[in-house]
Amino acid sequence: MPGETRATMDGTCQALCKTLVSQNGIQRDTADISKSVLYTSLMGLLLVVDKEKEKLKVGSGRVGLRNVGNTCFLNAVVQCLSHTRGLRDYCLVKAYRQEMCSREEPQLMEAFSQVLLGLWDVNEENHNTEVNPGKFYSIFKDAVPYFSGYSQQDAQEFLRFLLDRLHCEINRRPYVRLASLEPEPKCTTVRIDEQASAMWKRHLERDDSKIVDLFTGQLRSSLHCSVCSHYSTCFDVFCDLSLPIPKRSAAGGGSLRECLDLFTQEENLDEENAPMCERCNRRTESTKRLTIQRFPQVIVMHLNRFAMSRYMVCKSTVCVSFPLTSLDMGPYGPVDCGPVLYDLYAVCNHSGTVNMGHYTACCLENDGSGWCCYNDSCVTPISENQLQSAQAYVLFYQRRK
Repeated sequence: MPGETRATMDGTCQALCKTLVSQNGIQRDTADISKSVLYTSLMGLLLVVDKEKEKLKVGSGRVGLRNVGNTCFLNAVVQCLSHTRGLRDYCLVKAYRQEMCSREEPQLMEAFSQVLLGLWDVNEENHNTEVNPGKFYSIFKDAVPYFSGYSQQDAQEFLRFLLDRLHCEINRRPYVRLASLEPEPKCTTVRIDEQASAMWKRHLERDDSKIVDLFTGQLRSSLHCSVCSHYSTCFDVFCDLSLPIPKRSAAGGGSLRECLDLFTQEENLDEENAPMCERCNRRTESTKRLTIQRFPQVIVMHLNRFAMSRYMVCKSTVCVSFPLTSLDMGPYGPVDCGPVLYDLYAVCNHSGTVNMGHYTACCLENDGSGWCCYNDSCVTPISENQLQSAQAYVLFYQRRK
């Protein structure tokens, strides 16, 4: 249990403290500032070492979530995040309590962690039990009133709002005035990679949390003016990629590679839709292309099945095939970046229509031995072949170390 792990860590550190004090190696009460700093640093190192040595004990994770009123979208996303190992372990040991800079109580993070504690309870032997996410959902709705009520919600929108709110609560950076930050670097005076690094550093000066560590990447947008041939570059952070689906019949099918190709292909912009050209100082016809400048540890890819037609929102039922292992994102990154490999560990599915739909999750088991389908409170094993369907909506990939 997490409590036992913490007790072991504390006991080891306290034992060494007593040894150091008894041997007059470091006097906690009478030491000068330099020795006090050394003492504190040493204890911090011991905590890290003990934490790495002590493997966190968890249950099977094959526990469902109660539907508390059209909350299948919430249950599916929470199950996918629950199987994001870096986030799960961070929540189970409540590491955010030592990292956060905000003086406010991290209510949503505490409630989210409590749900995960129930899902991964090491003492839970009855896999038919369920966890009630009602308190967590209530706190989330207070923070994001858009999700109040009992109407059908979109899982990808919920994921974005949830990650943003969790990040705000556990941000390691205190409030920083924008005026105190360094000015944005100009691409005319520095190389592209240097500009990207400077922009990433600037982002971390304001936003730095476990959410950023795991989910945040950096997109590069390249703009080429067709009038003066001027190139300009800007960078934006992302927590997921919303990918277009090839327009074809449902029987034709498509692939994730095709979706990524469409996302990164060059786009022609007319004068009305193009940004200002830095050299022409006016809107001109131009071309735009997106690439991934910095790859996150977890890359979330949203298959944009819902699109606005002339009078209504329509859902694409094209079956998009995707690799379970060794997805190489290198071709969509900087030139000559080499292979960047990812492995699938969770899928959020949507079945039904725009107005009458249902969400489920498929997640790789903790030991990697197989997959389970999480349909609210019902958990059933499934084969890898069942993962490939026209219902796949949000894909979760973990980068290989």
